[in-house]
Amino acid sequence: MEHSLLKEHILHLEKRLMSYDYKELEELLADDFLEFGSSGNSYDKISQLDAVRNRTTTNNSIQFTVVDFNIKLLSSAVLLATYRTFRHNDSKLALRSSIWKLNEGKWQMIFHQGTLTT
Repeated sequence: MEHSLLKEHILHLEKRLMSYDYKELEELLADDFLEFGSSGNSYDKISQLDAVRNRTTTNNSIQFTVVDFNIKLLSSAVLLATYRTFRHNDSKLALRSSIWKLNEGKWQMIFHQGTLTT
C-alpha cells in the first residue's frame, strides 16, 4: 500500500479505537496488546474490553482532536504511529504512540502509550 494511503488508513483505525466501542476494540487490538496509559497504569486487551463493557455512562462520545499524525514503517508488517491529541472533555493534551502489526491481512494494534503534556 502506498505510504500516504497507509497513513490515512492507520489514522482511520486510531480514530475508530477512540470511540471506545467494544466491537472496535475487540477487532483492532491484537490478543497480546499492551498499553501504558497516560494515567500511569498498564492495560491489556482483556482489561480494555472489560472497561468498555463495565462503563457506567452511556456517553461514549469523548472527542479528540488529532494533530501531527505520522507513521514509520519498521518492517513490511509493523509500523509505528505517533501523534498528539487534545481531549475535549477535560482539555488534556497527550503525546501518543502506537505499534501496529499486519495480522492475517488486517492491521491490529499491539502496543500503545499515552503521555500527558502541559
